[in-house]
Amino acid sequence: MRALAMTLALLATTVAAPTALAAPPDYGLPGSYPVAYSDVTAVADGRSVPARVHYPATAAGANQPVANGRFPAVAFGHGFFQATSQYTSTNTHLASWGFVVIVPTTQGGLSPSHSAFADDLNASLTWLTGQDSGRFRDHVDTARLGAAGHSMGGGAAVLAAARNPRITAISTYAAAETTPSAKAAAATLASPAQFLAGSQDTIAPVAEHQRPIFAAKPPSRQLRTITGGSHCGFMDSSGLFCDNGSITRAAQLTAAKRVMTSWLRHYLAGDTAARDLVWGQPARTDPAVAFEGTE
Repeated sequence: MRALAMTLALLATTVAAPTALAAPPDYGLPGSYPVAYSDVTAVADGRSVPARVHYPATAAGANQPVANGRFPAVAFGHGFFQATSQYTSTNTHLASWGFVVIVPTTQGGLSPSHSAFADDLNASLTWLTGQDSGRFRDHVDTARLGAAGHSMGGGAAVLAAARNPRITAISTYAAAETTPSAKAAAATLASPAQFLAGSQDTIAPVAEHQRPIFAAKPPSRQLRTITGGSHCGFMDSSGLFCDNGSITRAAQLTAAKRVMTSWLRHYLAGDTAARDLVWGQPARTDPAVAFEGTE
């Protein structure tokens, strides 16, 4: 009887004990995949686009084999007169979380065409999803495509998505108004779009650039503003005519990567753990990144 009583007591304790919920991943930290890169020429849609691809791999380095599986693809556009290497940390971060990121190196001069840059982003995705041989064959999920970018490249990402119904999610850093208008293009977009901004951006201020684009975009949409963030704080280093914010570059990049990665994981990778960090209380009460949005 004593043994039976002890067994029943143990069962009661087990049933009554609350189930511990697993903490969500920290998307500001690198993901689990080693990251490799490959320099390519994306020939598609009548265009020839030199680009670098960062991707989940079996080992880090140049031209390593792609990791097992099919991964969402994201085209990333650089800022005005900025080398694509300024965004290596962001693009390798995304690749470590299971994205194939293609980064065109075009439109880098003093007189870039925003329209052509948008077409380059789309041609890059067309090439990547059409690989029937070579390194990326059977490794790209052709139904899960995204566009991203910084400043001019963020505006071009909006233009690209407006022209390409296959793009199903957008996330940008300090998106700038473009010619043709990213604001006008945003008004036509059905795909979820996220606009990250820096509260102390003096080059493409949020009130003049990101907020009008955000306001024009139908839901789902978000404007996430990093407190103390600057325009150049979204890049890996500063150059001539750059601004500064009141937080460190490391802090701004960590916050930006966390917010962008959770958005793309939610909308492109079907990662259920990311949803709360996109639309739940953790997003709405984040002390480092102000929240505005309509799902």
